[in-house]
Amino acid sequence: MMMRKIDILNYITDFRKAPNDIKTHAQLIDHLGNDHEPEIVQLISELVQNRVVRETEQNGERAYQVIAR
Repeated sequence: MMMRKIDILNYITDFRKAPNDIKTHAQLIDHLGNDHEPEIVQLISELVQNRVVRETEQNGERAYQVIAR
């Protein structure tokens, strides 16, 4: 399966139910698969750079929130 940015965005947030939801790095990796971690890290860094996702912190852990609508 090829990892896409939309897969990451869809997992982090559901605009209808939880538009401001935050997911930790560990939750992303657990959901999308350990074997895809390097690709996930690359895609997330692009999303952060493009100001679509904001890197934040939750319970002392790196986390992400979608900020573009």
